[in-house]
Amino acid sequence: MADYIPKFPAGAVVTLTTSADVTGGHVVELSAAGTVAHAAADSAKVVGVAARDSKSGEQVAVFVGKGTVHRLVASAAIAAGAKVITATGGKVATIGAGTNTVGLALTAATNADDVIEVLV
Repeated sequence: MADYIPKFPAGAVVTLTTSADVTGGHVVELSAAGTVAHAAADSAKVVGVAARDSKSGEQVAVFVGKGTVHRLVASAAIAAGAKVITATGGKVATIGAGTNTVGLALTAATNADDVIEVLV
């Protein structure tokens, strides 16, 4: 077998095109080939976290890979230590009945729109 080097190692930044307006610091999912949009609730298509605000059709840097701590926006109260999934608009929520865990809350959110640290 020949030597193999991944195109993007864990923790890398990739550039993709937005298919809708995206907010920096929100989780994004694959919306079509080479394009991303805010992740939907309990998304199984998560790519990473948008690096900046971008309008539809623009290029956006996306932080990808496991083992990274991101500052993400909560959709509601979240306890530290809770497993989290994506929520509507690229936010995060406690796993509840969801199945597609994206990380572990390292800090707590008291209210919706609080920013918490999540180990992805």
